[in-house]
Amino acid sequence: MNKKPLFVTVLSALTVAGIFLASSCKKDQHGGRPVLAGTIAGCGDSTIHGVITSDLYLQACKTYTLDSLVYVSNGAKLTIQAGTTIKGALGSGKEGGYPGGGLIITRGSKIIAEGTASNPIIFTSASNNPKSGDWAGVVILGRATTNWPSLTRVEGIPGTPLADANYGDPNVRIDNDNSGILKYVRIEYAGYALSANNEINGLTLAGVGSGTVLDYIEVYKAADDAFEFFGGTVNASHLVAVDALDDMFDTDNGYTGSITYALGLSDTTRADQSQSNGFESDNDAQGSNNTPITRPKYNYVTIVGVPSASLASIANGQPSGSGKYGRAAHLRRNTEFEISNSIFTGFRWGISLDYALGNTLGKYNAGVDVFCNNYVDGFQIPTSKELNFTSFAAIAMTVACTSNQTANSTDPNDFVQLNSPFVRVPNDPFNYQAFVASPAASAGAFATDATWADSWTRF
Repeated sequence: MNKKPLFVTVLSALTVAGIFLASSCKKDQHGGRPVLAGTIAGCGDSTIHGVITSDLYLQACKTYTLDSLVYVSNGAKLTIQAGTTIKGALGSGKEGGYPGGGLIITRGSKIIAEGTASNPIIFTSASNNPKSGDWAGVVILGRATTNWPSLTRVEGIPGTPLADANYGDPNVRIDNDNSGILKYVRIEYAGYALSANNEINGLTLAGVGSGTVLDYIEVYKAADDAFEFFGGTVNASHLVAVDALDDMFDTDNGYTGSITYALGLSDTTRADQSQSNGFESDNDAQGSNNTPITRPKYNYVTIVGVPSASLASIANGQPSGSGKYGRAAHLRRNTEFEISNSIFTGFRWGISLDYALGNTLGKYNAGVDVFCNNYVDGFQIPTSKELNFTSFAAIAMTVACTSNQTANSTDPNDFVQLNSPFVRVPNDPFNYQAFVASPAASAGAFATDATWADSWTRF
């Protein structure tokens, strides 16, 4: 893209409206261009690129553009004021092309992005006609435990990174690692595929530690997963995944944190060639016994698929011509799990235990995993075991708890009884709540209510 950027600059020894300005300015590793350190004054749009190696403050009165993959490195802290908009410059929009703008927080550095319900921080496309995959996305890299045997480069980063793009470290495990705060943050139209199964997601969390705060975050129309957790111990709450191309929530490589209060809505107009799921979880790609075993803990989650069995069964959907919907939860490759007080509907198969690699029926029946007080409706089979993606058999899911309720209805809302889950109302989560007199609501299995998912979200 040939455009002349307006670079962020530093004003020296100046006070504006009582704001003290930092006076330092360092060169980045991208052609010697200036990168801001400290607080900035004045308003007007700014472009950011390269490597940020000292503290940077972004103001709500500006609109910022990430013109490439921007790294926060060397222990620097990026602070973003509530109400700020950050745009990602357009990438090529094709697999293996260039990723466009993106933000990568490296190990030991921090992002402090703390919006409010009335003034969320928004990461979005720089296009006037935005679409999924316009820019790369947000990546946070930490030093918490993973089950990789060595320091690992995060997925989806092309070429030679300008800064450290690794996460985790088997020799230095900091499970309470603090990468900062994301609160009341919306990430829109992000995602980049370097190659098949090698992507940057809407929000990529790799080796992120439990000292990090992830709360009230929405990923909207991601070109791959909405949220993916590669190992780490971070706990997240109040998450919203809307219209992700691939999975809503993906956990692997030894992730052991919790996800509490979350809502996932399928895109009814497109599906991924690798199958679009609500949850996807693997210990690793080989189904190994590497430790720690991936064990996500989900509590109070609602996953909504598509409104009809015929749509859920397509095998040649947009955008690839081979897109298809998968499962409300695809639990495979030796993963463990804890899932409680949650609702799943709108998929051919609801909760599916995949034995293609690693997993054995005995493991689940031994009570290792937890599946309790959940409501599951599958067009074909609500709870199933499967082998090599080809055969499905119904099972009674009695792992650690017998209070689960299942059905296979032609109308995906007959059984779970949400208010109106396939009708989108901007900034209003009411339709995805369980109807007040429904069995699911009476049992306390629900994710959303107007006290946390309204105003700052979009549907």
